[in-house]
Amino acid sequence: MADLPQSAPTVRHYGLLAYAVAAGVALADQASKLFVLAKLHLGLILQVPVFPPFFKLSMVWNPGVSFSLLRADTALGRWLLVAFAGAVVTVLAVFVRKTDRLLTAIAIGMIMGGAIGNNLIDRIRFGAVADFLDFSGCFFPWVFNLADSAITLGVVLLLVESFQAPKPKPEA
Repeated sequence: MADLPQSAPTVRHYGLLAYAVAAGVALADQASKLFVLAKLHLGLILQVPVFPPFFKLSMVWNPGVSFSLLRADTALGRWLLVAFAGAVVTVLAVFVRKTDRLLTAIAIGMIMGGAIGNNLIDRIRFGAVADFLDFSGCFFPWVFNLADSAITLGVVLLLVESFQAPKPKPEA
């Protein structure tokens, strides 16, 4: 009786997880902006103390990228940032389909979701990014939002993972 062939170990691809994380981040980001703009009317009152003096909600419209870098005050600049963000999200979406690392999928999903929330949806809707989380009372000078936080955390997770030993490849 012949031996049955050994089945190769299954490789998990976490692309769908990354897409789900991206969708969740983008939805949470947009819901938080809807809340501060439509319910709190932060666009009109401009500031709400939450935990004075450490934390307040402060409305800032950011025409640039993270932390107001690379300001895009013109229509051309706005649409170039939209196109660039779309290209980055597309490249990441293709790349993450083949990842077999859970942390990579989560991190890239966070980066994609943040880019979609900030650099695609906000720029298309408003022409700038709605920032409102203000920790200036803690000597942090920038006002940011949930999408910025997701992008930053995603990058940190990728850096942490880069210091981990790679998984051994199964022998053929």
